[in-house]
Amino acid sequence: MRPTGQLHIGHLLGALGNWVRLQDEYECIYSVADLHALTTGYEDVKGIHDSGIEMVADWIACGVDPERSIIFRQSDVPQHAELAVLLGMITPLSWLERVPTYKGQIDELGEHLLTYGFLGYPLLQTADIILYKATKVPVGQDQLPHLELSREVVRRFNHLYGPVFPEMEAIISEAPLLVGPDGRKMSKSYGNAITLASTDDEIDKLVMGMVTDPQRIKRDDPGNPEICNVYAWHRLFGAAPADMDEIFAGCTNATLGCVDDKRALATRVKDVIRPIREKREELIQHPARLEAILEEGAERARTIAGPIMAEATAAMGL
Repeated sequence: MRPTGQLHIGHLLGALGNWVRLQDEYECIYSVADLHALTTGYEDVKGIHDSGIEMVADWIACGVDPERSIIFRQSDVPQHAELAVLLGMITPLSWLERVPTYKGQIDELGEHLLTYGFLGYPLLQTADIILYKATKVPVGQDQLPHLELSREVVRRFNHLYGPVFPEMEAIISEAPLLVGPDGRKMSKSYGNAITLASTDDEIDKLVMGMVTDPQRIKRDDPGNPEICNVYAWHRLFGAAPADMDEIFAGCTNATLGCVDDKRALATRVKDVIRPIREKREELIQHPARLEAILEEGAERARTIAGPIMAEATAAMGL
């Protein structure tokens, strides 16, 4: 995960929640991808280090366990960059240019992304995976083209130099669709994100301002929960089936007003965020502990990566 800003509830319900669950089934390696942060944010780097520390606090507060999983900073394991360079020697330029997000992000974010680092970031992603001979990678549907490119690079490497790396498989993360309180994509830049550090008052303000069924103008107008963001959030934040039925009935027959419904939702959201925020705040008070976790994790990662890197360089005649 790139350290590019505060994590919000979309991360909690999506990738991060999945990371926590995966610890029960796999040996997991989670990286603060600070090198990847440079691919789009190379002009303003002052926040990368501190954002990485806060992000690790978020991970641990949500349940990522540094005793069970390896947590480290990508740049502390130089083999990531080294292997990415070597993969660049064998990867056709056309493979990188056809990555769906390449031209799309340049069109969206600007021509300052016309750099080698941005073009080649899929190779750094590939190195992140194969440096540990990982066989499973948790990704969303939008990341599948990147993973397929990684498999192609692995096949090419193994064809040229022998069977060094296994091909990885995707673990599809079925992240729920979480629309922001204003109906737009949740983003800190839009001012519509409930972060893992949000206070109860901040949560109340955002939830109480949520967009509801636009056809329900007055309190006694019947509503349509299926198009109401508040109703969708109730389910995402743990409402039991019986509660969902009660909310549905109250909305459709106009016995439950939108204001009361939002108050109930705000309570649900606060009950989820409050323990995470408190644990996060306690961790951030001791940044040296978080640095120690990253340093210990980097040492564990290097112990795995070093011999695999040596195997790869030997296969390439280096």
